[in-house]
Amino acid sequence: MLKRLRVAVFSLIALAVLNANAFAQCAMCRGSVESTVSAGDTTMASNLNLGILYLFVAPYLLVCLIAYFWYKTSKKNVRKAQSTGSIAG
Repeated sequence: MLKRLRVAVFSLIALAVLNANAFAQCAMCRGSVESTVSAGDTTMASNLNLGILYLFVAPYLLVCLIAYFWYKTSKKNVRKAQSTGSIAG
């Protein structure tokens, strides 16, 4: 267990240190944003960034909600099993 934790922590550190620059936009989006920013209008760039953040957060929020309800149901089932076991015993 401790070995797995060490490997996971080392992997995360290596990924953080050795990250490569990645472009998060397609060529068309990047071109249109660069042309509007160079013209002095930054609203399109900020709206595109907000859209990217929205698309980034939505799946993680969904997974967190599913995990929360799964945890809640699991705790409920454990309590139910413990109370049923004490009555029969």
